[in-house]
Amino acid sequence: MSAPSLSKSPIEKSPERINNILLGPLERPALAWMAKKMPAWVTPDLLTGTGLLATVLIFISYLLTNIHPAFLWLASFGFILNWFGDSLDGTLARYRHIERPRYGFFIDHTIDAISEVLIFLGLGLSPFIDFRIATLFLISYLLLSILTYIATYVNGVFRISFLKLGPTEMRVIAILINAFLFFIPEVQTFTFKSEIFSLYDLIVFFLATVLFAAFLGFTYTTGRELSKQDIAHREAKQRKAKRKKHKLEQTSGQAVNLQ
Repeated sequence: MSAPSLSKSPIEKSPERINNILLGPLERPALAWMAKKMPAWVTPDLLTGTGLLATVLIFISYLLTNIHPAFLWLASFGFILNWFGDSLDGTLARYRHIERPRYGFFIDHTIDAISEVLIFLGLGLSPFIDFRIATLFLISYLLLSILTYIATYVNGVFRISFLKLGPTEMRVIAILINAFLFFIPEVQTFTFKSEIFSLYDLIVFFLATVLFAAFLGFTYTTGRELSKQDIAHREAKQRKAKRKKHKLEQTSGQAVNLQ
């Protein structure tokens, strides 16, 4: 398979970023402070790699919870390490004015997709969450990610947050879930069509449903707005063409009169 052809023209303008998250007022100053304090040998690529290794650690930690639930704390540490690498890499690049917009967008979100798969599969392979429920959560999360990338392409807006929730909030939720799984491993169970599900399964299923509802809602609103914009653009072009045609007719009429 041949590699896809790439434009050699650099991006003049980065997409507009929408990152209206609950923890934004705390996270943004913290990232800015850390970017200023980072030693020169710490590069954005190193931070991106750290974030990826952190998700491998999370995946392995969830697998090891089949041996002992204490590995949930190691998974939580992995989420903190992942936040450090994944959130700081772009901030550091912008602070040092060494941005590579196309490379950064491509590498960062390709690794994000790998990380999401590792995290949710690891959770599903743990003894705490049903694999099917974890897979549903993964599907909902990936759908929102795909919607984000498509919207970035069609309207130049990179929406990181949905319903005030972004990757940072999702990590916090994961850490809280890990704590509950450790301290309260035995919870009420429910039977549905001869299948047994725990309260934690229901919570994760609810979160997956919320993400899927957000995907449907933003798909509808974005599609409606794009339709309005396209119709307005088409009508503007039609009006411009009519004015041009009318002007040409006037010019032709004046030429005939002169003759």
